Amino acid sequence: MRSQSSHRKLRAAAVAVVAAVAVPAPAAAWAATTPQGPAPAVAAPTPDPFDGLTPAEIADRAVDATRSAHSLRMTGQVVSEGQDLDVDLSVDDQGSCQGRIGVDEGEAELRRLDGVTYMKGDAAFWRISMTAEGVPENQIDPVIELVEGRWLKIGPGEAGSADLAEVCDLDLLLDDLGEDQDGSAGLTRGPDREIDGDPVATLVEKESGETTTASVAQEGKPYIRQVVSTGGDEPGSMTLSEFDRPVEVTAPPADEIVDLSRLDTGTSA
Repeated sequence: MRSQSSHRKLRAAAVAVVAAVAVPAPAAAWAATTPQGPAPAVAAPTPDPFDGLTPAEIADRAVDATRSAHSLRMTGQVVSEGQDLDVDLSVDDQGSCQGRIGVDEGEAELRRLDGVTYMKGDAAFWRISMTAEGVPENQIDPVIELVEGRWLKIGPGEAGSADLAEVCDLDLLLDDLGEDQDGSAGLTRGPDREIDGDPVATLVEKESGETTTASVAQEGKPYIRQVVSTGGDEPGSMTLSEFDRPVEVTAPPADEIVDLSRLDTGTSA
C-alpha cells in the first residue's frame, strides 16, 4: 500500500504516459507512409476493372470503398517526429480495437472495448514514452515497477481516454482519405502489382521530392490496400487488410490490471 502522495505522483506520471502514447496514433500513418522495395509487376485482371477511368476517378472509388468498411486491420512502419513507429491494429466502427504499437525499441499491446482502454507495455516502451513527455527521471522507475507486465486501465472520462479513443476511431483514422482533392490532378497510374497475392493497381503522386504510392484492390471492392511514402522527412508504409471482419476484443484478467482511476487514492491499485 502506497501513501496518498505517492499515488498522486504515480497517477500524474501515468497520465503523462497516456498522452505520450496517443502521439504515435495510426492516423499519422496516412500522412507518413518505410519503403518496401520494388514489387514485381504482375498482369492485371482481365478485364481491367479500372479500364477507361482516370487515376483521379480510381482514387475516388478507392476512397469511397475504404471509408465504407466497418472494420479493417492496419499494419506498417512509419517515422514520426524522429521516432520509429510500428503499428498493427484491428479497428471497427464501434470504437473497439486491439493490436500493438511499437515506439523505437519499446512495444505495447492495446485493447479497447465498451469505452475502456487497456494498455500493456514493456519497460522500454514506458521509459521512452515518459522520457519524451518530460516525466522526471526519479518518477519513471516507480511507474515502470507498477505497470510493467500488467494492463493499465483507462476508463471513459479519465485523463488520456479521449486521445486513446481516437486511435480506435475508424472514421477518424480514415477521415483524411481523399481530403486533398486538388492533389488528385497530379496522380498517375503506375504498374500493376500484387499484395499478399492479390492484384492491385497503383496510383503515384510525386511532389517536392516525395513519392507517394497508393495500391488499390482490383478484385472485389476497390479498397486501398497500401500507402507507401519515400523521399520525404517521414517515410513509411501502411498496409490495410481484413476488411469487414469482426474485431473480437476481450478485457484482460482482473488480476493483471492496474486501474488508472485508483492511482490517486490511498488504496492499492
